[in-house]
Amino acid sequence: MYIVCVEDHRPLLQETLTPLSMYPALLLIITFWTQFSLVDTTSSRSWTTSLPSVGTFSSPRVADLNGDNIGDIIMGAGRAEFTTSDTAFFALDGATGQMLWRASASDQIFGSASLKDIDQDGVADAVIGGRSAELIAISGASGKELWRFAKAQGLKKPTKAGWFNFYNPQFIPDQDQDGLEDILVSNGGDVMAKPNDPNRPAGRLVMISSKTGKLIAQADMPDGKETYMSVTVSPSPESDDWEIIFGTGGETIGGNLYLGKLSQVLAEDLSDATILHSSADKGYIAPAVRVDLNEDGYLEIVANSVDGKLLAFDGKSHKPLWQSKLLAQTECYSSIAIGRFTKDDTPDFFVSHAIGVWPDLNWNVQAMIDGKDGSIAFLDSLGYYQIATPVVMDWNGDGYDEVLMSVNFMEVNDFYQKSFFNLLAMIDFQDGGVKQIGDISPGTNKSSTPWVGDLDQDGFLDIIYSHGTNPNRANTFDGLKVRRIASSNISIKKPILWGSYQGSAYNGIFDDAP
Repeated sequence: MYIVCVEDHRPLLQETLTPLSMYPALLLIITFWTQFSLVDTTSSRSWTTSLPSVGTFSSPRVADLNGDNIGDIIMGAGRAEFTTSDTAFFALDGATGQMLWRASASDQIFGSASLKDIDQDGVADAVIGGRSAELIAISGASGKELWRFAKAQGLKKPTKAGWFNFYNPQFIPDQDQDGLEDILVSNGGDVMAKPNDPNRPAGRLVMISSKTGKLIAQADMPDGKETYMSVTVSPSPESDDWEIIFGTGGETIGGNLYLGKLSQVLAEDLSDATILHSSADKGYIAPAVRVDLNEDGYLEIVANSVDGKLLAFDGKSHKPLWQSKLLAQTECYSSIAIGRFTKDDTPDFFVSHAIGVWPDLNWNVQAMIDGKDGSIAFLDSLGYYQIATPVVMDWNGDGYDEVLMSVNFMEVNDFYQKSFFNLLAMIDFQDGGVKQIGDISPGTNKSSTPWVGDLDQDGFLDIIYSHGTNPNRANTFDGLKVRRIASSNISIKKPILWGSYQGSAYNGIFDDAP
């Protein structure tokens, strides 16, 4: 018995989604779509690279590392949690998929890299974080380790010293007067804490020298709670200071969403940070985004809460603008995609939330949210649980954006044996259509956001995405494939602003100013 095929797949209205909650065991249904014929998947420039012993939560980043004018792919990876790996951080040749370099780590490198020429050799270097206090800077040109946080601080057992997971770093203005931009990153999340135990080590924001990896300043969360949220930073329109968005709490512990300042971190005191939103039972995990919704020159703050709300705050007054809840029982651990999906000039949002309550999360529900008022303009339920964020571009040249997202699904045979698969799907909000891109692959993609852009500067679309290869389990670290789809017939007619995790600039800021 294979319950896998539904021919007619139209977007579900909010009221018609309600019955899904009545069927928690309904884990078999998936729609197959006709493959999007406009995408050429047979190009000789396409490739697939297999890494047989690792998996990934990381999203691809792109920079030309070998000087051939073709973007190369940089990702984190790892084996099972608490296990060392010699391929925890790697770069692939964008032209061929061949390994350029790899780096080891003591645990999973689950973050996505930030790129900057740290060693001043003209090639972007990569800084990436992960579990067990791993934060590493690698030379993009050679793969040589520039620094490792624990070594730079002289820490032999960093977790014993109270250092936990490092999340996605952001570059900030030079703080130690060495002529290089420095790093702001959040650290927290004691993996040994029991799910409902509120007595957890406080998370912190950490300012680090990009040149040496040495600590410049650190500031504990103002409420004394843990953090799992990557910080978002942006210049303040009113001063030389920078604004920072961070959050506390988790799956079972309440927390707060904060607006702070870079100067507060430098002073090692976040007590004056502004609370934007609070939740008694759930926290804030996915990174926030910044975007000007009312054309006043201030970037609004938009963030997901774990309890399934999309929250928008005015960039000047910091007062709530609107909030949106997809369904009564959803939670969110993924970030936000931004594009122009509706027929007005206000940027809109696309989110994917999980149906259920942690740890019982099985299906996803997706929505397009009108940026003007927070109303739900599109609602659907596509695929088995994953937390990758969609990416955005105008695929068909009609002047409106579409989204590309990873979809996992499951088959169950006559013996009730489960098999997992994944594919890429494109949603066109103008006609409500959902179209398959490329092939169906065994395995799942838990949290790796695709990358879309022009890898070789030929004016045509490239897609980079990754997925696990084990069809028998939904979450494994025993095999990984990284793929490039090189199109020869989808041209890029305008800049792609949200073509990667946290946007094409990797900083969570949507900027479409000419």
